[in-house]
Amino acid sequence: MTMTIAHLDAQTAQPPVKQLRVESYTSGIIGPSQTMLGPLADGGTLIAGTPPGCWGPMITPAFQGGHEVTQPVAIEGAQVGDAVALKIKRLRVTSHATSSGVMQFVEGRYHGDPFVSKFCASCGTEHPASHVEGIGPEAIRCDHCGAEVSAFQFRHGYIIVLDQENGVSLTVNQDVGNRLAGNAPAMSALPELAAQHSILSLARADMPGLAAHMQPFLGNIGTTPARDLPDSHNCADFGQYLVGAPHRFSMTKEELHAAKTDGHMDTNSVREGCILICPVKVPGAGVYLGDMHAQQGNGEIAGHATDVSGETELSVEVIKNLTLEGPILLQNLDDLPPMARPMNAEQRQKVAELGARWGQHQIERNGPVTFIGSGENLNIATENGLRRAAAVTGLAYEEVLNRATIAGSIEISRLPGTVRVTILCPMDILDNIGIGHLVREKYQLD
Repeated sequence: MTMTIAHLDAQTAQPPVKQLRVESYTSGIIGPSQTMLGPLADGGTLIAGTPPGCWGPMITPAFQGGHEVTQPVAIEGAQVGDAVALKIKRLRVTSHATSSGVMQFVEGRYHGDPFVSKFCASCGTEHPASHVEGIGPEAIRCDHCGAEVSAFQFRHGYIIVLDQENGVSLTVNQDVGNRLAGNAPAMSALPELAAQHSILSLARADMPGLAAHMQPFLGNIGTTPARDLPDSHNCADFGQYLVGAPHRFSMTKEELHAAKTDGHMDTNSVREGCILICPVKVPGAGVYLGDMHAQQGNGEIAGHATDVSGETELSVEVIKNLTLEGPILLQNLDDLPPMARPMNAEQRQKVAELGARWGQHQIERNGPVTFIGSGENLNIATENGLRRAAAVTGLAYEEVLNRATIAGSIEISRLPGTVRVTILCPMDILDNIGIGHLVREKYQLD
């Protein structure tokens, strides 16, 4: 059975479906207040069309989060304390162009956090409805009084055209950018139900002629947090701005860490072919996704990358009794750090010969696994990822440190505080926690 935008309440006893297409969004909020679609059968397929992430919602003052992610989907049999594996089968950019760059806040247009609590400085309306008039930095206008109302501007920006088929892109000059801005929603390929303004309307083209590879990935994907959060703040580094905030999403640090699922990780290896294993913190899991990027280097150093519309197809698998604080990632082989890549048959034979020469006949069977760590800064995020690895595997913390040093790596996903902690982990441990079969399947291990 296939459903398109299956508007079902996950709390009712609806039969699970094998395939579900989602084309509705949450306007910046993710949490238990959102009605779940589905339920989707364990082993079923989820197909989603997503609008761009950061910049579009940022310049749309009605949004109370920095993204526009899909309405969450309930997964058959997923209970609090389980995990859900998301196997990304297909990921395709649909935007023809986008714009991004280094941001600056416009003071006097927000309470504490411009991603979450915007208002019109002219008429005082909170989260005002708005519209686009013309193009350029003053194009976003309040519906109530007509004043320019965006809480964000570019310090340095660019416009980039995209060739999904050939995997290349190119930044363009101001004349081209102005033409794109005149047809911004179509060039962004905004889905029908998307509520954001297209960032192309601002027409900021400071860096023409730069060619860049495309390697699309999802910047925000996972499961519903245990309490309502702005979708861009479902992580520790962005989430830290909710602690003691002067708006309705204010919470303590302890409340944030208990609730979040670290879906917003901007990890560029969360792409076609990977497997992402996510914690379940609400009944049904509430799988959601969005914030597709056309490309991004490690660190997302400018603060924002190339947010695009796109389509994703993934399958789901419930893993019972695997309690996680944050995601585990099985990266594509090409994305694994060199020290954590499984050895081939010839290398394993040479290792056996080396052991025989020295009398070490026991050789560990292992596989690569990546733990996402998040924190207020990179040092805290790294320790968080290492401690998550120790807690889930049962390995001593000091052993995790050693494994990450000689048979793994620490890599930056996003500044200021999201990292990847990758280690080679014994297969018997991976079997005991319920993901050994996924690791064998992913890396074609014996």
